[in-house]
Amino acid sequence: MSAGLAISQANLALPAWRDPANWMKAADICAVLVAAALPWSTSLVGIFIVAFLVVMTPTVEPRAYSQSLRRPVSALPIAFFVLAVIGTLWSEAPWGARLYAIGPVAKLLVLPAMLYHYERSLRGTWVFTSFLISCGVLMAFSWVVAFHPQFALKPDAEYGVPVKNYIDQSQEFALCAVALAYPIISLLRTKRFLLAALLTLVALSFVLNMVFVTISRTALVTAPITLLVFALLHLKWRHVVVGLCLTALLGALVWTASPHLRNTTSTFVRDYQLYKERNQPTSIGLRLEFWKKSLSFLGEAPVIGHGTGSIRGLFEQAATGSKLTASAEIIGNPHNQTLNVAIQWGILGVVVLYAMWLFHLLLFVGDSQVAWIGFLVVVQNFATSLFNSHLFDFNEGWIYVLGVGIAGGMVSAMAIRTEPIISSAPAREPVPVEGASNACGSSFAPPGSLRRNGPENMRQS
Repeated sequence: MSAGLAISQANLALPAWRDPANWMKAADICAVLVAAALPWSTSLVGIFIVAFLVVMTPTVEPRAYSQSLRRPVSALPIAFFVLAVIGTLWSEAPWGARLYAIGPVAKLLVLPAMLYHYERSLRGTWVFTSFLISCGVLMAFSWVVAFHPQFALKPDAEYGVPVKNYIDQSQEFALCAVALAYPIISLLRTKRFLLAALLTLVALSFVLNMVFVTISRTALVTAPITLLVFALLHLKWRHVVVGLCLTALLGALVWTASPHLRNTTSTFVRDYQLYKERNQPTSIGLRLEFWKKSLSFLGEAPVIGHGTGSIRGLFEQAATGSKLTASAEIIGNPHNQTLNVAIQWGILGVVVLYAMWLFHLLLFVGDSQVAWIGFLVVVQNFATSLFNSHLFDFNEGWIYVLGVGIAGGMVSAMAIRTEPIISSAPAREPVPVEGASNACGSSFAPPGSLRRNGPENMRQS
């Protein structure tokens, strides 16, 4: 009897509460709940994340997990957190501000756990599907609130925004719309037109909501960039040219038909002029003011920065003019991820940040739906972080952790399955796994599981 078969039979004899496969499934359900709650609630996300880490713990193999943490894709998020902790030592901010500033970085510690877990679990697509459905429900509710504001789930809600804020909502809808581009093209290539039409309708629903209900200026700028990235990666050049022409034509028609979109685009020039001519604290004007001051802060401490939690104190010292001017604004977030990191941890922190983005991006160099989701999440986070500190913001930061962690684990598992295994023993057919499927749609346990011997691969329930 083989060792693997003996382990499998031993698992079958275990009580349900001691079976690692059951703990693995419970962790997957917690991750599904995190994705479903993310568009709606902050507290529920925290609860389900803690639950995920707790129920995942019995499935961890210390030696394999330790090896997983040594990879740059896992080690760099940890290094980022360590830098934030050490940065409290040279900060001059009050200790309360220093400890508070560690919080936004702490979420990155969950990313290595997600990577490790979804290298062994076959249920990563459950999480992505959960997020898509939850955003779809939010999109439908957004239309309701646009016409009947009394149904919003928060007081003084913005137009068409039932929960949270229009920036988070726009980022979620843009992510879903662009992520669906890959399966739509794949279905069209295989002539599955009905399903392709259904997904196209879903994607267009997100786009129409952003066009006619509400959209953030960040999403308005970055969504076309992510769509262009998809076209360059996955379409032929002639299709790219045709797509760009059609997009420009449709964009012109939509811009003509949507007063909301015209108003949003017109604020770019108006806000800039009000800032330059009158020093008024407009959205664009404040960003320019924050960036200008941030560069001067960086010049004062270029190597290791001013320390964790130092941003607000620096802006307080640099504030000038009356309270109603842009130069008098005091902020704890310069609305640029690079500058946010550079002020606190200098060039050292920027190197860690960009190294993390780069290694995570390289993880998704491939042609698959999962690889595209991971690639898109990294590109969107990088692009939107030019105008916000989205890696440290709650919604966008957790989207990054979930997207990179889950897709990265699935891509790594697929890479292991495609590695050639040199063995003198005759090849055997993979063993079917009842009730589960991998990222490619197959219902077989991955060959890589023979080497990992993870609890999920002992018995899939």
